[in-house]
Amino acid sequence: MRIIAVANQKGGVGKTTTTVNVASILASQGKKVVLVDMDPQAHMTTFLGIDPDQATEKSCYGVLTQSQSLEEALIPVRESIKLLTSGLDLAAAEQELVARVGREVILRDAIGSYQGGCDYCFIDCPPSLGLLTLNALGAAQELMIPLQPHFLSLQGLSQLLETVLLVHKRINTRLKVSGLVFCMYDSRTALSQEIVRDVTDFFEQQRNQQSPWRDIRIFQTRIRRNVKLAESPSYGRTIFEYDTRCHGAEDYRALADEIAAIGEIETADNKTGQTADEAAEETAVVDLNRAERMQARAMYAGDDKQVNGVVGDEKTSAGHPAPSVPLPEGIESKDNFESL
Repeated sequence: MRIIAVANQKGGVGKTTTTVNVASILASQGKKVVLVDMDPQAHMTTFLGIDPDQATEKSCYGVLTQSQSLEEALIPVRESIKLLTSGLDLAAAEQELVARVGREVILRDAIGSYQGGCDYCFIDCPPSLGLLTLNALGAAQELMIPLQPHFLSLQGLSQLLETVLLVHKRINTRLKVSGLVFCMYDSRTALSQEIVRDVTDFFEQQRNQQSPWRDIRIFQTRIRRNVKLAESPSYGRTIFEYDTRCHGAEDYRALADEIAAIGEIETADNKTGQTADEAAEETAVVDLNRAERMQARAMYAGDDKQVNGVVGDEKTSAGHPAPSVPLPEGIESKDNFESL
């Protein structure tokens, strides 16, 4: 079972939308998926058509504070998908657990004792770096970061990486940042392209460093701005139930393929003794073909033309250079992690 936390303490970047839609396409491919809603706002619970006020007896709150087992708390929401619901009660969990020993690993223990069997467990984290997010990171094997290509998102990314370093050192040494996906991406703007390039360059410089994100994959799939993605939650439907032909459905289908490919590389690594880099080289042709398909879709969609008054050669405000990714606190240079 792959346990993947989806986190970014900046709100509105596409965490819940990404989690639900990726889980939906994986389930349609025959995978068994468990979803954990760790956000007291209960957006994922609502997204899947469940009233959070009616789901308080068996919920994430019960698992964290009342020693409820995952088996009895999970409810089926779609074929091959089970959900651990959330609600406003979860907001009080941090205060109730403040004196409990081992409060950061309660979710890890609950998932570890789960006997229901599944292929993927996705944990939708709240937009904060509190105890709920620490529980998610403590339980996860992988972290996937949805990122909106805006300057303020880079500040949030730096803070998240600091938290990942702390969790990796003190709570969960197996945690790694496996992927980053750009959401609400608009290829017509220079700002989006510059931030993608800046973030990619930053992580490329970390490949030879001992950090939890040294093997991160910047997903080639970009989740384009699409009104259908904003509409579908109001109907309690995934994008594949709402409009299978829109750009959002195409993008999340491609993203799910990339996420599954990471697992295939790791499986090949375990079976053959290859390094992750060697296994990745064998999938380079597939990745290239996927990139070509994405480029073709972008051209077909007219992303390089003027739409709604946005011109493809737009510059950043006042001609300023692209913003750089802030370094996590305590790191003096991008080339030095030895002190950590």
